[in-house]
Amino acid sequence: MKDLFQKYNHPVIELTAPMVSDIHLSGGTFLGTSRGNQDVGKIVDTLEILNINILFCIGGDGTLRGAHAIHEELEKRKLKIAVAGIPKTIDNDIDLIQKSFGFETAFSIANDIIRNAHNEAYGAYNGIALVKLMGRDSGFIAASAALAIQEVNFVLVPEISFELYGPRGFLKVLRKRLEERHHAVVVVAEGAGQDLFESKDLEKDASGNIKHKDMVFILKKRSRKNLIQRDFHIQLNILIPAILSEVLLQMQMTASSATFLHKRCSCGCCWKNRFRRWLLEQ
Repeated sequence: MKDLFQKYNHPVIELTAPMVSDIHLSGGTFLGTSRGNQDVGKIVDTLEILNINILFCIGGDGTLRGAHAIHEELEKRKLKIAVAGIPKTIDNDIDLIQKSFGFETAFSIANDIIRNAHNEAYGAYNGIALVKLMGRDSGFIAASAALAIQEVNFVLVPEISFELYGPRGFLKVLRKRLEERHHAVVVVAEGAGQDLFESKDLEKDASGNIKHKDMVFILKKRSRKNLIQRDFHIQLNILIPAILSEVLLQMQMTASSATFLHKRCSCGCCWKNRFRRWLLEQ
């Protein structure tokens, strides 16, 4: 969104065929990214100055909220500029779509990481591998990766609460697994187990999202404290794949596309392998 502010003096770039011919081979975001709330009025001013009649907003829930805010400002000014929301989030946590592009790449890359984590855990007596994957408020990557590879023994996701202690506590189940098989692989979505933390002093990022506490750190601390005894030892490895939290190496899915009408805000995506479009009315 910062590219739409004149004060940043970002040049307008024409995407020619030679410029984008190898874009699918490079990681990262070719167009750049930005975070945080922006002045919607100034964004619309820039759209008018540049004589833009269609704006594509590519991103996750924050980006699409921003797209809707721009649409509402355009409606107020009665400007004939179309806004298209294109879901692009590896978390796959946007309503009305089957899966967003980036998601499939994320959990397919996670498979190799989980397999390596299993090798580490299996090679150590009572070895535990904790693998932390993306998923602030959803466990789609963690759950899909676990379904795709059979080495995962436990999956902790934000949608399902769990206990650490007691007869149904996770640590007791983990101990039983180690006694029987002497190794365990635990996949943890980054937003899992937030109800186990105190809710006071919540911090937010630049986009207004709550900064979740690190469940993997708690599991590491509590596992060592409660599982290690005189006759029972564990070896704990933690894997936090930076590739899933920072960069997508390669887009392996066909990008969702969108169509729109003037003075309407629309969202297009693939659902049940067919292209669908919604007009988002006020």
